[in-house]
Amino acid sequence: MTSTYTPSAAGSPHSDVPVDLTGRTAMVTGAASGIGRACAVALAGAGARVLVVDLNADAAKAVAEDIGGEAHPADLSEPDAVQALPRNVDILVNNAGLQHIAPLQDFPPERFDLIQKVMVTAPFLLLRQTLPHMYERGWGRVVNVSSVHGLRASPFKSAYVAAKHALEGLSKVTALEGAEHGVTSNCLNPAYVRTPLVEAQIADQASAHGISEDEVVGDVFLRRSAAKRLIEPAEVAAAALWLCGPHSSFITGASLPVDGGWTAS
Repeated sequence: MTSTYTPSAAGSPHSDVPVDLTGRTAMVTGAASGIGRACAVALAGAGARVLVVDLNADAAKAVAEDIGGEAHPADLSEPDAVQALPRNVDILVNNAGLQHIAPLQDFPPERFDLIQKVMVTAPFLLLRQTLPHMYERGWGRVVNVSSVHGLRASPFKSAYVAAKHALEGLSKVTALEGAEHGVTSNCLNPAYVRTPLVEAQIADQASAHGISEDEVVGDVFLRRSAAKRLIEPAEVAAAALWLCGPHSSFITGASLPVDGGWTAS
């Protein structure tokens, strides 16, 4: 099955480059909503068999039913749960994440630790157990959904920024080790995407800064972006799908900003 994936959001880019993933198996973490769901939809549309991994079992099953995939509920903070996931995967999209907003001196250590487990340790464990299959087949794609915060820092987000910077390094090591086996590894670095995670952050930031939620969006979220709008999940998914195509086989170890010009300034 060949798919030409076109994001549905108004003003989003269109791609006329077909990506055929027939016969490939893709695993997407945090796939029940937001960017993860959009990636699962895009990959399934290109013919891949998609494993929908998410903490929310009911939501994972619903997405899997929608796209003809398989639901794999899992708590990625638990190594045993990660190690129980399927290993015969050709495409790994490390997307699952969570956020906590607080000054460093008030940041709960247990929350910092949880964020590292889900956003750094789980991707490491998944790579460790899926790369042998990719190496054996001589083909693989690792797409790490990082963030503009993998390239830049913001106050009050110590755990998230630390985790995304760690994911960037892990992605580059994967690229160097995987190159001789036909495996690419790249990061996508979106700015603020219209997802439940970001919507929750709006209220948190409003409280932290003592401003209204509208001011958070305009003065905090979009202040450093040249394009003054939130990114749609489908736009990030289109970039993820593009990285899985044959035309991008020489792109590896890269960090691709999808940030409306944030990192250009």
